[in-house]
Amino acid sequence: MKAVLALADGRVFFGKAFGARGEAVGEVVFNTSMTGYQEILTDPSYCGEIVTMTYPQIGNYGVNGEDVESSRPHLSGFVVREYCDFPSNWRAEKTLDAYLAENGVVGIQNLDTRALVRHIRDHGAQNGIISSTDLNPESLITKARKAPSLVGRDLVREVTCREPYEFHEGLWTLGSGYSRPEGEGRFRVVAYDFGIKRNILRHLTEAGCRVTVVPAATPAREVLAMRPDGVFLSNGPGDPQPISYAQENIRQLLGKVPIFGICLGHQLLALALGGKTFKLKFGHRGGNQPVLRRESCRVEITSQNHGFAVEAGSIANRAVLTHINLNDQTIEGIEHEQLAAFSVQYHPEASPGPHDARYLFERFTALMARHK
Repeated sequence: MKAVLALADGRVFFGKAFGARGEAVGEVVFNTSMTGYQEILTDPSYCGEIVTMTYPQIGNYGVNGEDVESSRPHLSGFVVREYCDFPSNWRAEKTLDAYLAENGVVGIQNLDTRALVRHIRDHGAQNGIISSTDLNPESLITKARKAPSLVGRDLVREVTCREPYEFHEGLWTLGSGYSRPEGEGRFRVVAYDFGIKRNILRHLTEAGCRVTVVPAATPAREVLAMRPDGVFLSNGPGDPQPISYAQENIRQLLGKVPIFGICLGHQLLALALGGKTFKLKFGHRGGNQPVLRRESCRVEITSQNHGFAVEAGSIANRAVLTHINLNDQTIEGIEHEQLAAFSVQYHPEASPGPHDARYLFERFTALMARHK
């Protein structure tokens, strides 16, 4: 079946449908990871986005029930160069095509993803639409132009949990699956769910934390009433500016309990400290972003997924700039020593990606130990 991808600026790409049939609207972005499409599909941070994979063949190891980062896919649509319908992997349980169809994710394959990615790099991430029902380019361009922008939208409310819950699962090992650490853990951590990935929670558990996950709008007073040793600010989708309730809760928590933030949590911490954020031209998404750790001058290769960043000039006098992206010099980490708070823009839990930054979870527990 034919399918069309149309961008708001008028560029059109033709291909074949896979996954669910229908239409999907979102901001078209690209991810440079060579593997990990299942984790990317289920990362809530991609809510509202149509993700293009730059690696040419996708689907070759299928889909399984373990390598997911949330309960379902959250992205709007999926774009690949060549879809493999015959996976070869002993852990595979179904094909990627079947998984997308079951979860209502519209996909398109057999288009020139290199040309698409070059266009996004030159003209910026923008709204687009995938359709296997309406194949009229002009009609699709009009729909893409009418779609709401990610800027100013609160997408966190679409992905956060509805009720608090405890998380007890540890990291995965070959032959054993996910571990169940014994005991309750030394540190009580409350994790704000702005679109949290499960592997973050697994790393916190492995680091000795008893984790309670709470909805994004949970008031600071309720969190403090749980008497946590630390508060974690999770990743999540879209623009941090409209998440004003989270910024206010963070302000009320600062100085009262150690805080660690990742990705959207990093941006929200910066805003709570008085900083500003801005939208990147095409964002950072993939498992190969080089980051300079300034205190040691060591370079970490990191996993990233964000379309917004913290303005360096707005935060430099309010917190220490701890990490810098070596591709574009954007801020990748901050720390406020007096208020016991730090954050990073990238994903130390990876999944998918390298493990260069796992030390940050131990850094969080060390911070909690000093303030316990």
